[in-house]
Amino acid sequence: MMKIMKINRRKFLRGATSATVGMISFPHIVPSSALGKAGGIEPGNRITMGFIGVGGMGTNNMRAFLAQSDVQVVAVCDVTKASNEYGHWYKKGWQGAWFGRGPARKIVDDHYARKNQSGQYEGCAAYIDFRDLLARDDIDAVCITTPDHWHAIPVIRAAAAGKHIYCEKPMSLTIAEGRAMIKAVRRHGVVFQTGTQRRSSQQYRFVCELIRNGRIGRLKKVVATIGANNKEAPARDWQPMPVPEGFDYDMWLGPAPWAPYHKDRCLYTFRFGLDYSGGQTTNLGAHAIDIAQWANGTDDTGPVEVEDLGGEFPEDGLFTTATKVHFRARYANGVELICKTQPGGPLRFEGTEGWIQIQNEKPTYHPESLKTSVIGPNEIHLYQSNDHHRNFIDCVKAHRETAAPVEIGHRSVTICHLGNIAMTLKRKLEWDPKKECFINSEQANRMLSRSMRSPWSL
Repeated sequence: MMKIMKINRRKFLRGATSATVGMISFPHIVPSSALGKAGGIEPGNRITMGFIGVGGMGTNNMRAFLAQSDVQVVAVCDVTKASNEYGHWYKKGWQGAWFGRGPARKIVDDHYARKNQSGQYEGCAAYIDFRDLLARDDIDAVCITTPDHWHAIPVIRAAAAGKHIYCEKPMSLTIAEGRAMIKAVRRHGVVFQTGTQRRSSQQYRFVCELIRNGRIGRLKKVVATIGANNKEAPARDWQPMPVPEGFDYDMWLGPAPWAPYHKDRCLYTFRFGLDYSGGQTTNLGAHAIDIAQWANGTDDTGPVEVEDLGGEFPEDGLFTTATKVHFRARYANGVELICKTQPGGPLRFEGTEGWIQIQNEKPTYHPESLKTSVIGPNEIHLYQSNDHHRNFIDCVKAHRETAAPVEIGHRSVTICHLGNIAMTLKRKLEWDPKKECFINSEQANRMLSRSMRSPWSL
């Protein structure tokens, strides 16, 4: 048995190493029925979509787009043939499974079969390799719902292929990846939506408009509380497991360092490994900090300083992301943002003349009169969207900016990455949001990017 690599905070400081990876792809022939009229939608009026990553959230996104009458899903892609719940795999086809390319294709075909007079439809293709899906010239847009380490490369290649992109949050694994994604989206002129759905929530928009228009006076402090790890780490003496049948584990690893398979490395629990995600800092922090950015009017910039306030990481084991998140960021306008682990805690905005907090999706106002405050016609009105998926489709059709475009998605998750870096180094760091680099810390600057396993690169 090959010696198991220990992935811990010290390894995160050193950065990832490169190795060699083999690639296997399985192209499919697309039935002509997929290219014509389906579900009562004329070809000229529909947006054709492909889905890269159809696990739990990916399937939810796919169902949301299937519900749009002017969308036709023509392809799905996943390295998993079929799985039921996280960690439970199906060896024989997709029957009874919930997630994976087999069940996803069935969901699509059943959806359109119900709309056809014949009651039959077999027009959805299924792929293992996302590049085969992107090679199709009949796809207008893609939805990318893969683990975080598999966001940047598919986004960049989708943009180069002229596909509009809906990409789940957190947008990137590193700050360098996020900047590369921005460049690709802008270079090829495609529409991009980050999956931070609170940007399409009326109540979050109203709270941010109140703050932007001075209803709580001058904003001084934001406290973004996030939940703790919601999965128990395997024992520290964990052992490699056999790769399940129907799962292309090597492709799942992709640009990440090679590591032996264990069920808790993949599927939902990927987010607790630093090689694949930033833990709850980026998972839950991406939502809370995104709204903090919106309320602060800093969508196109970021803080000038970030400081560890006692973040904690496991010293060993399979899970390597922070078990306790606690950091502070300071903006040039004096606003202080604190992000910390506090299960069930609120997102709180404190000003010189009042405060607002949102807990369990319900806002509380002080003074209470803020609840009925009216934003006047000459005041700041923020981007209005009440359905994140619908907003993406409307913007693709009109070729206009979405509620959560690529720059906004990048700037919000950048703060999460900065927090992880400060907590890892256990220090205060100065940040230049314009140049996107640390001031006087080469050690921290080396953590802005990661090396990728051959043959993958940005």
